[in-house]
Amino acid sequence: MTAGMTRRDFIKTMGAAGGAALMGGAARAAAEAAENVAADGILKGVCDIHIHCAPDTKPRCTSELGLSRRAKAAGCRALMFKSNDWSCHDRAYLIREAVPGFEVFGSICMNRVHGGRVNVYAAEQAVKTDGGLCRCIWMPTLAAEYPLRGAGGDFRGIPVLDGSGAVLPEVVRVMEICAEANIIFATGHCSPDESLTLAAKAKEVGVHKFVVTHVNSLMWKMTRGQIERAVELGAYVEYCYLPRLWGPGTGNPEFERQSAEEFLSYARTVPERSFISTDLGQRGNPDPLDGMRMCIEELTAAGVPQRDIDLMVRVNPARLIGLE
Repeated sequence: MTAGMTRRDFIKTMGAAGGAALMGGAARAAAEAAENVAADGILKGVCDIHIHCAPDTKPRCTSELGLSRRAKAAGCRALMFKSNDWSCHDRAYLIREAVPGFEVFGSICMNRVHGGRVNVYAAEQAVKTDGGLCRCIWMPTLAAEYPLRGAGGDFRGIPVLDGSGAVLPEVVRVMEICAEANIIFATGHCSPDESLTLAAKAKEVGVHKFVVTHVNSLMWKMTRGQIERAVELGAYVEYCYLPRLWGPGTGNPEFERQSAEEFLSYARTVPERSFISTDLGQRGNPDPLDGMRMCIEELTAAGVPQRDIDLMVRVNPARLIGLE
């Protein structure tokens, strides 16, 4: 302790120095971990375009900013975030400022927070937001009619079809908005039959990036024939890795884990018009980067051709979010 320095000043100074040293050590450790993650190149060029991160209305295992930093260090090319309640494209604008040189995008879901019907105004404003980073408009997910049918309660789902099975005018207008902006129109939690009806209308409207969502998951599973029909109508189909990771002891203990054989049977179906996303970010489940790594390793070990893997985790998702 130098002359003129009080004991309190001394302790404060040493505490600050110690804290800086600790922070420096933590930063070095994080940098070393990032180098190790990137070393094998498994995630190089990967685009994961269906991820749930904080901030959100449900517990998440990581933040959008934190994951973006780690994804860049791991060699990923791009991420697109999804929240069932809030838009993510405005946050993507800020994340890009914090993580320069990395492609981050957002999306918006037509759920209850935007009203009781598919909200055309919300869609219009999303594509007008600075940066043009809203690259997907999802039809209702947690508020979709399909999963809520027969569930009871006083909340009615948000429809996409009318009583005669025709696509509602507001849904058609959102399709037109997506076509005009050349962004993804995704089916959300619509049923397989509803999704095929939407696909036919999207083809008529001129949507270039129509996606049928998580066709290997739960009640949204499509048959091979349905997948092929969707592709005939111009759709891309999404396979999610999440079902391979949920089950007892995870963040989704209520669901039965999908077998490797079943997941691989989906992944081998029309890879030229499909892509794989993790759909991860839930607290209690693997980190999205770890999940994507596990997915690629599983595909490789099963003998899926590298060309098909590249199509599903690199080429097709990049094309869909406008990184041709």
